[in-house]
Amino acid sequence: MNIESEPFFGPVEAADERPLLIVPYNWIGDFVRGHTVVRVAKQRWPNRPIDILTTPLCAPLLDYMPGVRKGIIHDLPRSRLALGRQGRLAAMLRAEQYGTALIMPRTWKSALAPALAGIPERVGFVGEVRFGLVNRWRWGERALPRLIDKNAMLALPAAAARPARWPVPQLQVPADEIRAWQHKNGLSRERLVMLAPGSVGAHKRWPGYAELARALAAEGVTVGVVGGPGETEAAREIVAAGGSDVHDLTGSDLRQAVLAIAAANLAVSNDSGLMHVAAATGTPTIGIFGPTSPWHWAPLNPLAAAVQPAALRGTEMPYHSIAARDDDSYIRSIPVDDVLEAVQSVLARGNQQSAS
Repeated sequence: MNIESEPFFGPVEAADERPLLIVPYNWIGDFVRGHTVVRVAKQRWPNRPIDILTTPLCAPLLDYMPGVRKGIIHDLPRSRLALGRQGRLAAMLRAEQYGTALIMPRTWKSALAPALAGIPERVGFVGEVRFGLVNRWRWGERALPRLIDKNAMLALPAAAARPARWPVPQLQVPADEIRAWQHKNGLSRERLVMLAPGSVGAHKRWPGYAELARALAAEGVTVGVVGGPGETEAAREIVAAGGSDVHDLTGSDLRQAVLAIAAANLAVSNDSGLMHVAAATGTPTIGIFGPTSPWHWAPLNPLAAAVQPAALRGTEMPYHSIAARDDDSYIRSIPVDDVLEAVQSVLARGNQQSAS
């Protein structure tokens, strides 16, 4: 059955045409997951323009998200309230005349500008005593097992039951943009694999990328390394190990990483934001998980493969133990041969599909 056609939230409210604001989490992976919220909201309110509050980092993703009218870019700091900036943001939101704001984060700060802007309906879960800031309370957050469940439920009526499945995020990258990127970088699509070695925390950064790149280059595969400025050093090591067929594509522009991944035959990524980007573009994606559980943290989009430590395969625990949050022994225990075998299998399937 096609998930997009499932009437899991009740009657369509086509008469409502007021603009809708989504206030998402602005980590890259969570931001991509937020497109599921857009898709649910579009099913419920097909005639409401949908805008998303975004940081400059995540803003390029909105160009590839169907159903989004535009992004509202803000410069709010993560670590402090910044009342002056909140006031300026509120003025921007007030001018858009939003009828509803869906506020994903549970923080007091995330609800302040929508409240100052006078948005009539401000929907969110109870959190940080946000009385007056959020005026359409939702309860039962602890009964929802995953972050996507908590977020997407805000786009449904208050009494709705959680559906068994959600619409998957989509990043639709135009073919002409991909071709232009390929021409600029001199990289054809034939056997092109992107590696994303970054992630937040050493416990999620697999150390085998240099060896993997060397093995793939020896098989005639062209390899690119994508990530932000924090991955530049890792990219240099990977390029040094793999030779001339391995390319450092890291940089500060997220758009370039999106285009590189969309141009590839396969992406290999840690449990990170770029794993969600890759899966949402439709590029076959192999996710490498240490102590984190694929059930909780993998994209809603199907992965080509999920590689885990042997000790944790099949578990639905978000972490094997509290201590594992800072324990990199799990991610280090994954052999390069396990990942290489998964890559070879996915590339072989792709070749068979192309031949047929």
